[in-house]
Amino acid sequence: MKFPFFASFIVFCIWLGYEIKKHRNIESKAYNAFWEKEAAANSTRRKSLDNLDYIEIPFDRLPMDLHKDDPVIAEYHETLRELSKSPIVNFTGISNTDLKLMYGAPNIDILSRYDQSYTILVRTLQNLAEALYEKGYVEEVCRTLEFAVETRTDISATYKLLSSIYLQNHEPEKIEALIPVAQSLNTSLSGHIVSMLEDTLKS
Repeated sequence: MKFPFFASFIVFCIWLGYEIKKHRNIESKAYNAFWEKEAAANSTRRKSLDNLDYIEIPFDRLPMDLHKDDPVIAEYHETLRELSKSPIVNFTGISNTDLKLMYGAPNIDILSRYDQSYTILVRTLQNLAEALYEKGYVEEVCRTLEFAVETRTDISATYKLLSSIYLQNHEPEKIEALIPVAQSLNTSLSGHIVSMLEDTLKS
């Protein structure tokens, strides 16, 4: 009885050693590939940024005149005004290495600022929408969130609140229109947002 057990143990050890070696080889190749790509990115020369998909804040569509005396809402308004003074670009899902390869290593700092401005933009839009929704301004909230979606935000709460408004307004076709947008997002949250929208349609 001992010999079959010992033989099985030897086979297991050989298999485990093979798997560990294979895993290490995969990790080594991935590590080397990453640093080769990073080296290429760091040597990429500066490129023109004229053709970036710059985002302009449509103040004529946003509820900038509502509750200006509310300090919280006023702060969101001021943030939006400040953001409008500088370029805003959505680089969600694109690594710094890829940004350097696409637009040149010397541009990475400015591109990071553009993307940071975008992050602040969509968070501010969501916060503004939630604050106004609590006060009953459904139409204005809808316009605010629709602009956020146009910028291809991946904030799940934006799609959740917007789809709930569409549901309340008996506009399921607008929820359906959000699904391909969510599917095309360059983010790991895409599947979650799609599932949430599909569940909303079923409710």
